[in-house]
Order: sequence, then C-alpha cells, then structure tokens
Amino acid sequence: MARDIRVVGILVEKRAVHGPEVQEVLTRFGSRILMRCGIPDPGRERGIITLAMQAEEKEYRGLEEDLERIDGVTVKGLCLGESLG
Repeated sequence: MARDIRVVGILVEKRAVHGPEVQEVLTRFGSRILMRCGIPDPGRERGIITLAMQAEEKEYRGLEEDLERIDGVTVKGLCLGESLG
C-alpha cells in the first residue's frame, strides 16, 4: 500500500450550515488524518480546515470527492511526499 503524505486545505462557506456534513466526512477518513487545524474567518461565515494526512491515492480522492459534493465546500490538496514503499 503506497501512502503519500498530503496537505489538504478545505474552505467551508456557511460553516454553521455545512460544518456538520464536513465533520461526517472527516470522521470517516479519520484513520488517515495525522493533523487537523481549523479556524473560522473573522465574520464567522466561513471556516478554514487544514489537514495533514497519509493516504493512498484512492483514499485521498474519496475524501476530496465526498467533501466537494457538499455545497459551499472547496478542497485543494498537495502531495508533499510520495510513499517510499
């Protein structure tokens, strides 16, 4: 199993509305998340979540697709280190 190290940025619009759905997705992929940091913007209408995760490509794509199905959610990822195995 090749698990890459990825940094994932998530922007959640109307976080009070969409936040619970985002949390459900993150919980499903929790075993692949190494670190999570979340902050609201000053107006508190949007939230920013940053993840560091170690996952296979298909797992990362599953997370990304599930999050992007939620209205008002934008996801951008960056692979920092490809698996050595």
